Amino acid sequence: QVQLVESGGGLVQAGGSLQLSCAASELPFSNYGMGWFRQAPGKEREFVAAIDRSGTSTYYADSVKGRFTISRDNAKNTVYLRMNMLKPEDTAVYYCAAAYRGSVYSLINSYVYWGQGTQVTVSS
Repeated sequence: QVQLVESGGGLVQAGGSLQLSCAASELPFSNYGMGWFRQAPGKEREFVAAIDRSGTSTYYADSVKGRFTISRDNAKNTVYLRMNMLKPEDTAVYYCAAAYRGSVYSLINSYVYWGQGTQVTVSS
């Protein structure tokens, strides 16, 4: 059974940083593009960042471009999201997901496996 387990969320002040991790198991990790999404209370889940299976191509939502960095370590079956210069509007539950193929995808329907999410709260 495929599992994606996120960690690294927490409470941080505006301007601070956090790094999220997502560890995959029972998945041929290096075959899958990976993505991060987030969902704030009362809002739809939205795309944050994606990375292709080799880690050479990335794509970001405009709202996080220049502040967030997605990366992966295929030897560790782990994808990361480094978040700098955090803002209160970044507060959400963050989810990692594995896409149906190895490229970069921003559409939620391109993802077939999901983690349980980790809470990120940014105080002003």
